[in-house]
Amino acid sequence: MNKILYALLTGLIGAVLLHIIIILGVPLFTGRDAHTRVTAEGAPFAFHQLSAAEDEVGLSSRDPYLRTAVCHFDIGTQPLSLTAAGRVKFWSIAIYDRDANEVFSMNDRTSVAGDLDVLLATPVQVAQLRKTPIAALAQTILVEHRGTTGYAVLRAMVPQPSQEADALAFLEDAECLPFTGR
Repeated sequence: MNKILYALLTGLIGAVLLHIIIILGVPLFTGRDAHTRVTAEGAPFAFHQLSAAEDEVGLSSRDPYLRTAVCHFDIGTQPLSLTAAGRVKFWSIAIYDRDANEVFSMNDRTSVAGDLDVLLATPVQVAQLRKTPIAALAQTILVEHRGTTGYAVLRAMVPQPSQEADALAFLEDAECLPFTGR
């Protein structure tokens, strides 16, 4: 009796684990994940503004009070510099790894002087930057990313229709470029 109960319990636990693995693996096999969606927007190392069109993975600019831009990157060879400045009421940025796990986020209230100035680097690159500090990076927020690929989502608030142009200009002027060592 104990052997039958043990076999049933083992089979049930195995079936549950198998179903969980299949459900979590579906986005990887279908190409319907956020990273694939972002890379389809255009070339890496550039912010691409999202439209308000319906999106199957939830990555769109459907909120009437926010404009959104995305940038995908690979920091395997050099860090990534994310910069933006402009007259917007509110902005926020979130950096995600390839699997859509949030690595870092901030907004204009938590930034230095209200401007976006972030340097994203691998742990080895961070160590190299700390060995030889660069004066131009004194106000830059240094973010460590354990992976090498991912994407950044930059949002600008548009509380009034008259501020639409400022938000679009903010996103258009935002930079997502490999760090050159200023």
